[in-house]
This record gives sequence, structure tokens and C-alpha cells, in this order.
Amino acid sequence: MVLLRDSPTGLETWLGYRPGSSPLGVLAFPGGSLEASDDDAVGWLGPSPQHWAEQMGTADVGLARRHVVGAIRELFEETGVLLAGPDLSTTVEATSTPEWMRARVAVAEQEKSFTEVLAKRGLSVRTDLLKPLVNWLSPDFAHRRFNTRYFAATVPMNQQPSLLASKGIWGRWVCARKVIAERETSALGDEVGQENTVGLRLGQLMVPGSEIMLEKMASANGCIAYLSYKRKAHVYQPRLVEENGQMMLEVEAAKTVAGEPQRER
Repeated sequence: MVLLRDSPTGLETWLGYRPGSSPLGVLAFPGGSLEASDDDAVGWLGPSPQHWAEQMGTADVGLARRHVVGAIRELFEETGVLLAGPDLSTTVEATSTPEWMRARVAVAEQEKSFTEVLAKRGLSVRTDLLKPLVNWLSPDFAHRRFNTRYFAATVPMNQQPSLLASKGIWGRWVCARKVIAERETSALGDEVGQENTVGLRLGQLMVPGSEIMLEKMASANGCIAYLSYKRKAHVYQPRLVEENGQMMLEVEAAKTVAGEPQRER
């Protein structure tokens, strides 16, 4: 989940430190794995699962529904931002209270399901607040494989992201332009201050897909421009190539020239 907000210095997004050996990088957008409970009945507001399947380029409506619920759940677990409300004109507010933190911990530790937490409070997921972004596959040679769908959303009114009390180590809003401008330095990794971040450049902290999305955010003229950009459903997968004796990852770029995809290395 790519969480966004506008700022005087440009588009900002929320990044967090991921302990362990996450295949999505040491620094990443909020997210995680799908769970069986993501198929449970839940109040649903906004575009239908069928619509989401079409937007995501899949014929599996159940899979599309699972991804939408899972994305909203993971965002809630990791940041406390909740894309839910009693109707299409309202979102829940003030999700930074101790009560909501207890609910986040319970969902993260699977003591309660996300759908139970919503049902208890009379809330439905606001799927209209989500925007599908891209589908990334890990390179063929990777030891740990992943198939990840990214979504974007702006922060609802009167909500602020925060770290999960039981797991959070580092997380904050970062300016995409600043992070990209400093990508060849270790500024961000040094700030995080963990053994596996200090002294490392951005490309050593993030997977290629996340870094490329930061590049797109850095060049975007605000949230509206970034979210309104028309994206076609497509699967991106970096591949290993040799160039002048140096091994590099090659990835299709979103833009095309004369109908042919460009390549980023």
C-alpha cells in the first residue's frame, strides 16, 4: 500500500523498516501477505469485486476481492490508517487512540480478524479510496519469490499513520524527491540506524519495483496527478542482463516510444 500526501516540497509517502529478511526490501511501503480471513464476509462500499478484477487484469474475481481486503487490512495493521466507514460519504476518524492500537495488535497477532473488528463497529471497507498501481514479480533467479500487487491511497481526514506498538521500529513520511535526490548516499539508511541499513544506498535498501515507484512519485505534480495517471494492468518482472561485462537488472518502463517498451537498468 502506497500511502500518499501532498507537501510544500512535493509528494510524500510512508516508508517503514521491515525487520528480518523480507523479500520486499529492508525499507518498504506498508504491506504483507494475504490471509485466509481476507475471504470472510465484510461490509463493502465502492467498486465491486468484478470491477476490481477488470482493473487488475485478472479473471479471478475472488482473488481481486482478496487483494483489496488484504491491502486495506495491512495498511491498518502497519500504520493505523483505516479505509473504512459507515457509508460512502464518511470515513472513520481518530484511529490513533489506545483502543484502535489494541485492535491493530489483535489483528496483527491474529487474535481477531480484520473483518470482525470492522463488523463490531458497523464499518465497511471503502474500496473507492483505493487506486490499483502495478503488479511486480520477483526475478527468476531470486531465492525467495514474490508476486505483489501495489495499491495507492491518500490519508483520510483526521487520520495519521503511526507505528504498530508491538512491531514498529522505524517509519515516517518521506519526500519522494528528496529520497531520490539522495539515492546514492546513505542518508536514509543511516537515519533508520539498524545494522542492516547504516551505510547503505537506497538501491541496497529497497527492491527495484519500490525504487522505480519512488522515481515516479518524485516526478509527479502532487497526489491528484499521480493517482489520476491512467495505468494499464501489467505484470513487471526485472531480469538479469549483462552490459559491458557488468550484470544489471533490466525492467520495462511504463512509457513507450513507437509502441515499443523502453527499458530501465
